[in-house]
Amino acid sequence: MLADAWLVAAKDLKVEWRARIIINQVAPFTLLIVVLFGLALDADPETLRNTAPGLFWVAVLLITLLAVQRGAAIETSDGAQERILLSDLDPAAVFLGKALALLVQLLALEVLLGVAIVVLFDVSVGDPLLMVVSALAASVGIAAAGTIYGVLAVGLGVRETLLPILLLPVLAPVLISATRTFGDAFDRVDADGWAWLGMLAMFGVIYMVSGLLAYGVLLEET
Repeated sequence: MLADAWLVAAKDLKVEWRARIIINQVAPFTLLIVVLFGLALDADPETLRNTAPGLFWVAVLLITLLAVQRGAAIETSDGAQERILLSDLDPAAVFLGKALALLVQLLALEVLLGVAIVVLFDVSVGDPLLMVVSALAASVGIAAAGTIYGVLAVGLGVRETLLPILLLPVLAPVLISATRTFGDAFDRVDADGWAWLGMLAMFGVIYMVSGLLAYGVLLEET
């Protein structure tokens, strides 16, 4: 299963690398989000530092929606989903591969976004380990949920408008927990970030297990 998952992930990443969508469009969009947030808050340094954790994960949410919609468009444009159904690939491996590809893209953009926020907002990171681990845990949950709802979006004629409505409530607990852990990592809130990290890990496991069990059925139904 792991070999099949790697094949699927490599295929998705190769498609993105050749299209340069992440580099040419999503990455500039990510930086633009940070700049616009700074302008909207009147560039007040203290306000920017206090809101940096929430702004970071709101930007990640917007990036996730773009990435999931992009993946759904690819699946429908060249009939990739039908070929996956006709192949002998394990649906769980397909889910794992697609989630891995989305996870790699999210982590790359989060590094760019994190550097931009630290530099532009003059944020000091008090606990780098908590920041890195919580970002990884949150990204796993986001990638798993995004992959599950991405396959649902393939069968929807209005996926551009319906996908955010379906995905946002599912990602809300992850974003709240991630914001609290980042708030502690940035020394901006009085919260136990490591305790919130446990919440992140729990949701990541739930979404991953749900995807592994249900992806095959969702793939056939859509």
